[in-house]
Amino acid sequence: MSDNELLDRIRNLVDEEHRLRADPGSPDDPTTQARITSLEQQLDQCWDLLRRRRAATEFGTDPGAAQVRPVSEVEGYLS
Repeated sequence: MSDNELLDRIRNLVDEEHRLRADPGSPDDPTTQARITSLEQQLDQCWDLLRRRRAATEFGTDPGAAQVRPVSEVEGYLS
């Protein structure tokens, strides 16, 4: 996946998250809440992958070698 494809994926996930959060009935729906959680996790994975791809490019290594990290790893980062 190229950086542009990854950015498109991020935009699509953000758009879906915004749509779900904008729906007045959504916050109380457990299915919607589960989907929002999933979107947040996928976004964290995408941003992590994009940062690592860009770092690889900057340091002259293959950005294509970067793989998506598991949610448990990405969500375990400290802010």
